[in-house]
Amino acid sequence: MTDVNQKNKLTHRQRQAQATRKLIVASAQTLFLEQGYICTTIESIAERAGVATSTVYAIFGSKRGILRAIRDTWHDRTHIREVLTSIQGSSRPEERLEQLAEATRKQWEMGAEVTAIYTGAAAADPRAAAELTQALMGRREGMQNFALSLEPHLRPGLDAAHAASILQALCLPEVFDELVRRSGWTADEYRDWLVQSMKREILNS
Repeated sequence: MTDVNQKNKLTHRQRQAQATRKLIVASAQTLFLEQGYICTTIESIAERAGVATSTVYAIFGSKRGILRAIRDTWHDRTHIREVLTSIQGSSRPEERLEQLAEATRKQWEMGAEVTAIYTGAAAADPRAAAELTQALMGRREGMQNFALSLEPHLRPGLDAAHAASILQALCLPEVFDELVRRSGWTADEYRDWLVQSMKREILNS
């Protein structure tokens, strides 16, 4: 077998592994919503995904491993981590805030199911609760680093710590829920409002 064929074979196996992983994550997310985190078993997830129970254990190790994969998939789709952690010195601060607003809109638009799953899991599993706390702390730290990177552009009298608090408050999921799910705003209207609010509150105009 040539090196090219070996490479193609390996790539095909990798694609199969990725497809299996995605199928298990999607199946688990559906069952967590239907039955609750505690009542859902690894066996039922494997059955829904059409794979062996041993396959689920081999890939994820536990239900909490699947829970983390659900959260990671959510973040990957919204790009919120990249927006918060990348230091883009060449980008204008206005563009950075536009990127944050768009990622936040996607995060809460896609995140209702994930939030519900994590809330249920945290209420019944102390270790899942600890992971949720850690994730929230990570988001807060990311917002602090984001605000720090904008420090040269903040309005007079506003330091990075206070700017981070303002951004954290404006980007809360409760704000999205109030405006979009309860008051009938479109997601685009929410994003545009968020951009303008962040620029007005923290930037030196």
